[in-house]
Amino acid sequence: MKALITGITGQDGSYLAELLLKKGYEVHGIIRRSSSFNTERLEHVFKSLKLYYGDVTEGDGLRNLVWKTQFDEIYNLAAQSHVRVSFDVPEYTTATIALSIVKMLEVIRQFSPNSKFYNAASSEMFGNSKPPQNEDTPFDPRSPYACAKVYAFYMTRMYRKAYGLFAVNGILFNHESPRRGETFVTRKITQSIKKIKSGKQDRISLGNLESKRDWGYAGDYVEAMWLMLQQEKPDDYVIGTGETHSVRKFAEDAFRVAGLDFYKYFRFDPKYIRPLEVDELCADSTKAKSKLGWEPKTSYEKLVPLLVNGELS
Repeated sequence: MKALITGITGQDGSYLAELLLKKGYEVHGIIRRSSSFNTERLEHVFKSLKLYYGDVTEGDGLRNLVWKTQFDEIYNLAAQSHVRVSFDVPEYTTATIALSIVKMLEVIRQFSPNSKFYNAASSEMFGNSKPPQNEDTPFDPRSPYACAKVYAFYMTRMYRKAYGLFAVNGILFNHESPRRGETFVTRKITQSIKKIKSGKQDRISLGNLESKRDWGYAGDYVEAMWLMLQQEKPDDYVIGTGETHSVRKFAEDAFRVAGLDFYKYFRFDPKYIRPLEVDELCADSTKAKSKLGWEPKTSYEKLVPLLVNGELS
C-alpha cells in the first residue's frame, strides 16, 4: 500500500506517518522548501519516508507525483491551520485550504481516480452551533479558517457524489500532543510552564479563558483518519471525546501538574482575542463509534499530564 500525506511535517502528519509505517505502508510526503529544516517531528522515521518538495497551492508538482505513483490513499493535512492567524492572513489561509482542495481533487479525478482521499475538515466549521455537534449539525463558520474549511468540506463531498471518488471528510475536534505547534494554546501553556520553571519567563499572556473545547490526543485521532479509508463506502465523520473543558480549566490543571499556581503568572492580553469567538465545541462521535469502531483511548485526565510531562522531559 502506498500513501501520500500533505502536511506530513505537522503534528498530525507525523503521527499518521508513524501509524502507516507500522502497518507496512510505503509512505510519501510533501514538504515545503524553506531556508531551515522543518522535519524535526519526523526525525525518528525520516529514513523510512519518501519526501518531496512542493506546495499544495501549486498543481503541477502534485499532478506529476500522483500520476506517476498512483497512491492507494491520499491524506490532505496541509493548511495554514491557526484560527487566530487566519484573521490576519485570510487570503493565504483560503489559498492553502480552499483553493488547494480543488487542485487536489481534480488531480485525483483526472489522473488517479482509484485513490482513496481523506480531507482534514475541522470542528471550527460549527462555530456557535449548539453543542454537542455531529454530522447533521449546521455549520456556522466564524473565522476565515473555518469558512475555508467549509468550502473544502463541500467540494470533497461534491466530488464524491458527482464523480464517484472515494473521498471523505474527517471533522476532527481539538487534538493535542507534545508535537503541537507552539502558537496553539495548549502548547503555549505547556511551553510557558517549562520556561517559568527554568526562570526564563515570569508570566503567561492569554486571551479568552472561557472558550470551551473538546480536547483529545492526536495519536488517537490519526487512527480514525485511517479507519475512514478502510470502509466499504466513503462518508464523513465527527471525531472527538464528547467532553469539554475551558481554556481556564486546562491552564489551571496544567500548572497544577507542574506544581505551580496558574494565577500567580497569568496576564490577560486582548491581542489574543479573536474578532469572532467560538464559545463551545463538543463532539458527538456516535457515528464514528458505531461505523468505524473508533473511540478515544486517551482521556482528558491522562492528556494534561502527558502534555506537561512531555514538555518538561
